[in-house]
Amino acid sequence: MQIHPVRLSPGDDLRVAVEGLLSQHASHAAFVVQGVGSLSVAQLRFAGAETPTELRGDLEILTLTGSVSPDGAHLHMSVSDAQGSVFGGHVARGCTVRTTAELLLVLLPGHRFSRELDASTGYAELQIRNAPG
Repeated sequence: MQIHPVRLSPGDDLRVAVEGLLSQHASHAAFVVQGVGSLSVAQLRFAGAETPTELRGDLEILTLTGSVSPDGAHLHMSVSDAQGSVFGGHVARGCTVRTTAELLLVLLPGHRFSRELDASTGYAELQIRNAPG
């Protein structure tokens, strides 16, 4: 296991940046175990929804976690707005960092993650394999 603290900058797309970290570290399996920071735009797909909902304004990241594979990330996040209302769901592209996002990325060099269609759920689900070597 390799632990990497990461800081994203204003204007970064949160999901795109997290997915890029995997290839930057030449890894095939990782987890974001925590994240805090702020967003100006959040794109969250709520439970059961087909498309993300866009939230705009001064948003605080309360939690951020999920798996990252070469096929993409499966991230969940909760954010609060300026009135303290909390929203959470699946992180889509288009979440824009406002001032900072601080993440703890854990690389798993002994594993290979992929996302493959699971007939029982109808979704591309995480597949975990041992890395050769």
